[in-house]
Formats: sequence, structure tokens, C-alpha cells
Amino acid sequence: MLLITLTKRTIMRAHIEELIGQALGYLKREGELSIETDIEIQVERTRDRQFGDYASNIAMMLAKRVGMPPRELAQRLLDRLPASKRVSKVEIAGPGFLNFHASPHYLKIVLREVLAQGDDYGRLPAGSRGDVLLEYVSANPTGPLHVGHGRGAAYGASLSSVMEAAGFQVHREYYVNDHGRQMDILAVSVWLRYLELAGERVPFPGNAYRGDYIFDIARSLRERHGDELRHPGHRVTDGLPPDGDDQAAEKYIDALVDRARELLGDDGYEACFSAALDSMVDDIRGDLDEFGVHFDRWFSERSLDSSGALARAVERLEQGGWLYKKDGATWFKASELGDDKDRVVIRENGRSTYFASDVAYLLDKLERCPGTALYIFGADHHGYVPRLKAAARGLGEDPDRLDFQLVQFAVLFRGGHKVQMSTRSGSFVTLRELREEVGNDAARYFYVMRSHEQHLDFDLDLAKSSASDNPVYYLQYAHARIASVFRQLSGRGQRHNQAIGEAAIDRLESDHEQELLRALGRYPEALESAARNRSPHLLAHYLHDLAAQFHGWYNNSQFLVDDDDVRNARLNLVAAIGQVLRNGLELLGVSAPEEM
Repeated sequence: MLLITLTKRTIMRAHIEELIGQALGYLKREGELSIETDIEIQVERTRDRQFGDYASNIAMMLAKRVGMPPRELAQRLLDRLPASKRVSKVEIAGPGFLNFHASPHYLKIVLREVLAQGDDYGRLPAGSRGDVLLEYVSANPTGPLHVGHGRGAAYGASLSSVMEAAGFQVHREYYVNDHGRQMDILAVSVWLRYLELAGERVPFPGNAYRGDYIFDIARSLRERHGDELRHPGHRVTDGLPPDGDDQAAEKYIDALVDRARELLGDDGYEACFSAALDSMVDDIRGDLDEFGVHFDRWFSERSLDSSGALARAVERLEQGGWLYKKDGATWFKASELGDDKDRVVIRENGRSTYFASDVAYLLDKLERCPGTALYIFGADHHGYVPRLKAAARGLGEDPDRLDFQLVQFAVLFRGGHKVQMSTRSGSFVTLRELREEVGNDAARYFYVMRSHEQHLDFDLDLAKSSASDNPVYYLQYAHARIASVFRQLSGRGQRHNQAIGEAAIDRLESDHEQELLRALGRYPEALESAARNRSPHLLAHYLHDLAAQFHGWYNNSQFLVDDDDVRNARLNLVAAIGQVLRNGLELLGVSAPEEM
């Protein structure tokens, strides 16, 4: 069923796989081969057009199993290949490759399908490939999103769109870490600034959150509560351990949290906590919305406790015999299930750990989504992979349902110099500032134009330039040029007749035109590859190559010629290129302007 579905979109590659499969079937029925029925047939694009358009190594893969030299097996397969209008020639090359040349008939099919399917060209029906719950960004709501978060946001949004276009039912989710120590430090940071605004003199800890946004939240808190949350500065700090470096600083900030709870009471502390949380989540949500990054659900970590999901997950581990007591705490036998060490799930004070929340969220995900739980983490979270897989095993779930993609760091450069960032100190470039400086399009494209597994040096000067070495400008300029062709056509009082162009498709005979037709046929394959490899940069590379081919054709050809057949045939090709550029850019979250 999957092969049939893919054939509707990837067209040529899947078609060749079917031809080879039929040839193998003939050889087996005729008794020339004794092989298992289920064989993975690999067909790839050739790197050099002189060897055709596609190649398969099937003969070399099967040679040892069938006891036959690869070239002899390749010849037998070649002799049994069914005739196809989409293939003009098949040759045996090297040690036994089968090289397939696409026919002019196939190229006509490609152009016709692009124009007929329009926005749907390259897409598969949603849900035809299964369900994926994709969690990304999930930055702690302790400060505005910075440029580091931006890469995960752009990657996750592009990947979710690519996978959706590839036929997956995608559920986009943001996990809000609204529980735990960092949120308590944020709440206390806001309260201390509130006290400062009220005229109290309280030393501000060096490891509290220090950005200007803390003052903004504190002002809002004071406007709503007046002096209700005010306490004398000396009562805030009396009896606390001394502040200092490293361990002393951490003990001091924890003591401040306890003092805030004591002085404010449950309601007062919740007022500070909620003011900080709500402000930051609203800021993050608005920032992402403006960046074109949207979620189907914002999942609250605190809901895991209130809904009973956390207790249920711990009980599941207990029932499986994977928990034990030590030093008053409850531990998970993670090391027996593939992790590097055991993990505490319940502390000696009875409070659950971050890891327990991770386990509960994992179970909740797998119960809600029948397919794959796809996590997008920063590269510094690589340790979460073995521990979550161990958790899945402990819960009695299949760890292969988990997919992890680690996004490497993005480093911002301005004027050739690296921009330093520190979240707590407030010394960082926010995602909003980046977008305001270079624009959404440049930010979205630059973030995904290289593999997420590679470090990214984000060059602000390049992103803002209007030159061909700026890849997003180069791409958008190709689309703008296409729009200008049709404006010129209209200015001459002429119109594009698609039917005439289709009838005259044989007039597209130059090398530029033939290569562009082939490039259009590669779009569904680029989309499929990007989804399968979780790598939207593969789609970005394809689009850049297509734009380069179009620019070369544009610079060396006349489109609006007097010959009706040639003009409309070329306009069909121009329109199809524009359609594919729009389709791909939309998936990457980049606009396709008609004027630049």
C-alpha cells in the first residue's frame, strides 16, 4: 500500500522500483532465481547525467545470495524489465548498476502534473503515512526566546510542514516547563524587583534573572496588587545564608525562594509565580506566532500532577518492578534498561523530580498518539535520549516509537564578531530582535539551510544583503523574476495559453529547458527525502539548485517570442517553476514575493 501511495507522488523513482520488482518476479516464477519475496529495491538519482537519471544497485545487492556475477544478474533483469513510456533507455554500468534514462514522455507528465496539481504538487494526503506527535522549542518560560531557540523553532516548524506534506498526520506541541526550581527563581526575581519598585532595598542575587523583562513583569504585578505583596527588606534577607559564588549562590537563591513562600503565603506566592509565567508564555507565544511557528497544543507540565498522569506513570514503573528505595528516595532502574545510571523519580522530601515529569509526559504522548513521538532537543540535551528510551521500556512501551533529533547551536555574528549570550544576565539577542533586523524570511531560511546536526554561524550582514550570495534573496529573486515575466506579457496585451503550451511541449528542447523539466520531477523526491531523513535543509538545497537553473535559463533565453507555440511552451515551464518554488518556500516558512 505504501509503494502505491508513493508512486502517486515520487513518480519516477517509485515507478522504476516497480519495474525492477516485476522483473524479479518474472525471474523467480521462471525458476531462474531463488530469492525471498520481500526485497528492498534501492533506486537513487545519478550524480552525473551521462549515466542516466536514476540508478539501482539491485544486481550487486543480490549477486551473492543468488550465486551469480552482478553483471550477469543485471543483464537478466534488463532482459525482463517491462517496457515503459517513462523510460527511454536502460544500460548496465560498472560492476552491475542498472542506469535508467527518463524519456521525453515522462518529462511531459511532470510538467503537466505541476500545472494541474498546483499547490498540491508533491503532496500526499494527510494521515496516509501515520501519526507523528512533534514536540519542539519547549524553551523554559524564564525569559524571551533568543536566537538559539530560533533555530529549534524554525527547524521544528519546517520539519512539521515537510512531514505533513509527505503524508504524515502531524500534531505540533510545545511543552511548557511551568514547574520546578527555575520557575521558582523566576518568580522570586520578579518579586525582588517588585520590592525594589516599592522602595524596599533588597540585594539582588547574581544568579537571579536580571533582564529588563523582569522589571516589566514586576511593574505589572505592582499595578495589580499595589502593596499587598510588600514586606520590609530586612525581613526578606534576615537569617539567610550568605550569598557568594557557585554553591553558596545556589543555596542563597533557594533560601530566598523558601523565604518568599513563607512571607507571601500560598496566594501571594502564586500571584508572583503566575504573573511571571503568564507574561513569559504570552510573550513566547506571540513571538512564535509572528515567526510563523504555531502549535496545536501548549502542554502544561503542572497538569501532569493535577491530572494524575504523573502518579499513573510512577505506578506503571512500580508495577513493572523497576523502582526501588534508597536513602529515602525512590529510584528508577534506568541503568538496567540502557541508561548510564539510575534516576530518582521521588525525592526524599516526597516531591517528584524533573525526570518523573519527563516519564509522565512520555507516557501521555504515547497514549495520545498511535504513531511516533518525535522530540526535537538542543544538542546539549543528548543525554535525554537514552534515559527516555529506558523510561519507555520501563513503562512497557516500544522505544522505537521515539524519534530524537538534536539541533546544534546557532552562533550569531555581526560585523564579523561573535555575539555573546547569557539568559540569566539578560545579555542576549532575542529572536524578536533578530527578526526585526533581518526579517522573518531570512531568519527562517538561514536557520534551516544547513543540517540541524551541524553548528550554524548566522551571519547577520549576509542575511540582510540584497546580493546573489544571500541564498534567501537569490531564491526569492527567482520567483520575482517569474512574476515579472507574466507582468511583461500582460503589458504587451498578450495572455498565457496553457493548452497551446502543452501541445507544443516538444518545443522545449534546449539543454536548459530539459534540465529544468528534470529538476521539476525531483521536487517530490526532495520532499520525501527531507521528511524521511528529518532534514528540511535537503528541500532548501533543492530549491536553491532549481533557482540557480532558472536564473541560468533566464539570463540566456527569450521567453516572450513571437512564435505562439514556443512562447506558451516556455511560459508553461516558467509557471511550473514558480509553482514549485512557492510550494517549497511555503513549507520552509518563507514568502515568495512577486516584486523585489
